[in-house]
Amino acid sequence: MIPNVLSIAGSDPSGGAGIQADLKAISANGAFAMAALTALTAQNTQGVRGIHLVPPAFVQSQIDTVFDDIHVHAVKVGMIANAEIANAVATALQDRDVPVVLDPVMIAKGGAALLQPDAISVLRERLLPLATILTPNLPEAAHLLGADPAASRDAMQMQGHALCEMGPKAVLMKGGHLSGAASPDCLVTADDVTWFEGTRTATRNTHGTGCTLSSALAAHIAQIGDIQRAVAAAKTYVNTAIARADDLTVGSGHGPTHHFATLLPRSQET
Repeated sequence: MIPNVLSIAGSDPSGGAGIQADLKAISANGAFAMAALTALTAQNTQGVRGIHLVPPAFVQSQIDTVFDDIHVHAVKVGMIANAEIANAVATALQDRDVPVVLDPVMIAKGGAALLQPDAISVLRERLLPLATILTPNLPEAAHLLGADPAASRDAMQMQGHALCEMGPKAVLMKGGHLSGAASPDCLVTADDVTWFEGTRTATRNTHGTGCTLSSALAAHIAQIGDIQRAVAAAKTYVNTAIARADDLTVGSGHGPTHHFATLLPRSQET
């Protein structure tokens, strides 16, 4: 059976992040992709020029309409923009028996704010307790905790545990912001800690990596169920997408990862 995965997020017309990246990543990882939009953005590889929010009631209506007709096997939540939309998403999901991957999208690659300050408390109080797994990068984790970003593995692990105490069943602390050649991720649950080692790829084309990882993770959770195995599979996929990112020629800024790297032939350019 091919599982159905719903992404709740904002759009990126340049195709590298947001809903567009989510649909690609979910599909590339063996699930049927669906989408409920929270916001429209005007952005490209150089940055965000504008954001148009979807009315909260319509965000909830999109989610409810999908669930009323379709068996949803997993949900990914990305950009929620403000408190009203965050509350609408929480209300729509609160009584659903479905795994939720929560990616706390706060700042775009170019630095634009994608989450208004009034949404942080709703994110903490209503959405974190619904999360099967939370997938913050280090600045996002620090923002949720009101702390400084982790600068070491020990600090990543400590902050992962602190976030688990706020409700998620698991937290994947993404270590891409650490200094050095290594890029380790730390999966924290109430009972266990698992490290996933990684090295950096020399490319500027990493736009949408957080969206891509969380969506791939939702697809694998829907198929595998086991969080640790799903994280391993999603990370393998994203590592390949980043390693092949330079096969694409998309824009003059931070380009996207190659979502279909394993399905399309390698570029013949040298």
